[in-house]
Amino acid sequence: MAACRQNPAYCADVAVSAGLRATASAGASVAGALQVMDAVAKARVREIMETCANKAEFDVNLEHFGGQPPTKEQCEEVLKRDAAGNPILTRAMKLGQEKHVAALRCVQLRLSVERPGGFSLEQRYRYDIQSKVLELISKAAELEMIRTGKTARLRGTLVPDVVIHAGNPLRVEVVYDFKFSCLVGDASPWHRYPKGHPFEDVNQGQAYGTALQAPVFRVSPILGVY
Repeated sequence: MAACRQNPAYCADVAVSAGLRATASAGASVAGALQVMDAVAKARVREIMETCANKAEFDVNLEHFGGQPPTKEQCEEVLKRDAAGNPILTRAMKLGQEKHVAALRCVQLRLSVERPGGFSLEQRYRYDIQSKVLELISKAAELEMIRTGKTARLRGTLVPDVVIHAGNPLRVEVVYDFKFSCLVGDASPWHRYPKGHPFEDVNQGQAYGTALQAPVFRVSPILGVY
């Protein structure tokens, strides 16, 4: 999923995740009566995130490796190269993409029951650092930019995995981002933005926190929420 966020040209390869996001966004429009989460609700959402991370890890490893975690050699296997022969897709990247889709599907199923309309999956935001204005980019608008080759307009936008809110995705309560290290149990660092990016001076988590004005957490198998 990270490849799609950092280079929207890859977004066509993750249509399953896009479908989940559209479903979650539709639920957000019917949630006017939702209340801000109390401590019990926060703990329950945290539990769901951890459960879904562990389930995604287990299910994808079961499919590819019979339930065993991949080895370092398997993680480093190159699956795709560009015209110059440079690796552009490794087994680690492919597994991470599949586990992201599985985790988001799990979250969709559980939060649709426990917090309908109070969450968004992979909602794309545009944040103007100078004016501090935050706006939503709809899935339809995003796909149209990709279809017409205007992906430059998506540069600098932010797409956290899970945003918890009380019915309005612009009023965020907490943000969760799944991180799947290929070697199980390893912590995954926040992505750093390249030179020239609007958030070049901060990492991904800091950018989310600045733009969305809410606590931001990573979620990984075994490690949980951190």
